[in-house]
Amino acid sequence: MKHKKFLNELFDVAINAALPEHTIKEYLPDPPTGRTVVIGCGKAAATMAVAFEKAWDAPVEGVVVTRYGHKVPTQFIEVREASHPIPDEAGMAAAIEIQALIVNLTSNDLVVFLVSGGGSSLLTLPAEGISLEDKKMLNTKLLQSGANIREMNCVRKHLSAVKGGRLAEAISPAQCVTLAISDIPGDDLSVIASGPTEPDETTFNDAQAILTKYRINEPKSIMNFLGADKPETPKPDNPVFKNMRSHLIATPQHSLEAAARFARIRGFTPLILGDAIEGEAREVARVLAGITKQVVRHNQPAQKPCVLLSGGETTVTVNGSGRGGRNAEFLLSLALELNGLDGVWAFAGDTDGIDGTEDNAGALITPDSLKRAGEIGLDAKLMLADNDGYSFFKQLNDLVITGPTLTNVNDFRAIVIDN
Repeated sequence: MKHKKFLNELFDVAINAALPEHTIKEYLPDPPTGRTVVIGCGKAAATMAVAFEKAWDAPVEGVVVTRYGHKVPTQFIEVREASHPIPDEAGMAAAIEIQALIVNLTSNDLVVFLVSGGGSSLLTLPAEGISLEDKKMLNTKLLQSGANIREMNCVRKHLSAVKGGRLAEAISPAQCVTLAISDIPGDDLSVIASGPTEPDETTFNDAQAILTKYRINEPKSIMNFLGADKPETPKPDNPVFKNMRSHLIATPQHSLEAAARFARIRGFTPLILGDAIEGEAREVARVLAGITKQVVRHNQPAQKPCVLLSGGETTVTVNGSGRGGRNAEFLLSLALELNGLDGVWAFAGDTDGIDGTEDNAGALITPDSLKRAGEIGLDAKLMLADNDGYSFFKQLNDLVITGPTLTNVNDFRAIVIDN
């Protein structure tokens, strides 16, 4: 029980390190001579707006959009809620409202763009000729395809009136400062929420190639749109980016380092394996299981007691009909690979508090997870094949449910080895 408590504490420390109230102040620009307009999108947009208001000493107005259930009270910046991960009409209405706020700005005005993970679906405004229903269909197919976040957001950029630098075009000639919380492996600002204020180096051809790779060929309206001759998204040499500055105010690495410090205080040697680990969830589990076994058998690459920490974003190619989530899938695969290895406990969860579309942030495994599952008639292999990690851990009472954390620095994984 003490190890499960420790894993939950590690997760809390990682989340706390990514809360905007702790980080935003040092990145604020000087007030302009004109208006200050705050706009934003993402799962942390509301808490970022609150943190900005508390730290800002000048007049401010604005609108941000966050996920349903993630709204918090603000004084001056309006908060809208919309759907994630599939866009909806509320997200489209918020995007139109945000666009209206930034028209006719001058070089004396300042726009502060608050962006975090999830913003790509929350700030949705289809390009002319594409319906919202078609975007919903494509998003669903991409989410089930196994495409990584860079690939998905490349496609999204080329179907949007605001992503891939299009918002920067609307903001110019005003000054713009982007404050970002990264949920992207590698912290590429142009990928966070599909980079509305960042130059885009990808092309329509790239977007087409991604859909071909994953054998996505509908809706036909989108296939036709991507193949038509039209102006590209703004590239790095575009003059609209002359007055644009961007800062990362929280990253997966910051949270991993905070967890490592906490682990050391608690007597565990921390080893950060990486902040940008990607791949199929079950394949990543196999690799981390191999490292875990090496520690158990040989005290390499860290001596016991230790905790292996990692971040990034795995993917799941959905072939079954179960209730999943990439972290539940990772843990179920890890449990099978470890096969009841003594002295090993593990946690995996999404720092936004939602693993996929379920109500849990993640889950836990213990040395006896498979044994307990067998005693109540659960077949771990069959449930993994059905992408049903959520149901597996729910029946073991090992789901971790936090509710919305109001930040998002991607997945957090911790494997405790103590034997």
